[in-house]
Amino acid sequence: MRLLDRYLFRELLTPLAYCLGGFLIFWISFDLFTNLEKFQERKLHLLDVIALETAKTPDSMVTILPVALLLGLLYALTHHSRYNEITAMRAAGVSLWRICAPYFVVGLAASAALFALNEWCVPRSLNWEYHILSRYVQKPDDPDAKNDFRNFGFTNARAHRTWFVGEYHKKNFEMIKPQVDWTLPDGSSRRLYADRAVRTNGIWTFFNTREYSQAGASAPLLPSWQTNVLAMPEFDETPDEIEGEIKINSYQNFRTSRKADIPLADIFAYLRLHPNLSRADARWLFTKFYGRLAAPWTCLVVVLIAIPFGAASGRRNLFFGVAGSIFICFSYFVIQSISLAVGSAPNGHLPAWLAAWLPNLIFGAMGLILTARVR
Repeated sequence: MRLLDRYLFRELLTPLAYCLGGFLIFWISFDLFTNLEKFQERKLHLLDVIALETAKTPDSMVTILPVALLLGLLYALTHHSRYNEITAMRAAGVSLWRICAPYFVVGLAASAALFALNEWCVPRSLNWEYHILSRYVQKPDDPDAKNDFRNFGFTNARAHRTWFVGEYHKKNFEMIKPQVDWTLPDGSSRRLYADRAVRTNGIWTFFNTREYSQAGASAPLLPSWQTNVLAMPEFDETPDEIEGEIKINSYQNFRTSRKADIPLADIFAYLRLHPNLSRADARWLFTKFYGRLAAPWTCLVVVLIAIPFGAASGRRNLFFGVAGSIFICFSYFVIQSISLAVGSAPNGHLPAWLAAWLPNLIFGAMGLILTARVR
């Protein structure tokens, strides 16, 4: 069977490479024509544009890879079917599932690649893209230019602490006019004001600090003491957690997004600080979480869908496979968009995990049923 597997791999990987290359060329060409005026406005040179398109490639591949895999599979299977190769293999006693084993291996590899792209490559490539765009001309709303954040707060529900920051400088981990409120185990509260705070050697150090205490919820807030320099090692909030809070808040400003667009690392960091989310926030965030886990498995679902469309016996036009792939992709993304929207809604009726996995379950089950009926 090794000879047969090598043959099937070779016959799939060749059209898959052509499809990936063709889609990438089309995607890059479309982006160049669409954003040419923007590149001129940013005064980018030829090498800058090449670097920018290279930075955009991982994000493009997340969308392109499942579609290219589907089209490559349909081409390879239709080619085998037209020349009765699949019929000959099955007549030799090889089951359809065994014939398609190399395709499932490619689907699993593509799913792993898609997960790696989503979690590690795309966030870094986006930062690289923003850096290139603002290399010569910066605008106030450029992400790369946002090193200073003003008037924001975040809560560490795990430690019962709430921070209010007048201004935060991301590059040197400095806070201007910070205020920290926290509750002690005995029910009393403390409030700390400072002119400035800096993170050094893993410890937050406050300058010109004043602390107030409150014996209970209805008790008055009374001054306790003040000092010029105060190190607070018990304040274990890290700059990464603060930046993660800022990112999640920026994502929440776009709650209508139908994509699982928040990296798992940011979601885990946020959940560590907020173990008791409100129902609306929990539905939104966990839908994003499960959607992030479900997205890479699209490649394996693509294999299940392509087999019955391409492996059916008889001479069939390749156009049927292309038209079928377009319709399948359109249907999949429509169902995915609707499902994620319902799962993210505060009063949605679908559990977060089901909303995220529903497109994969529907199309995966459809592929299994249709494959079982292939003759």
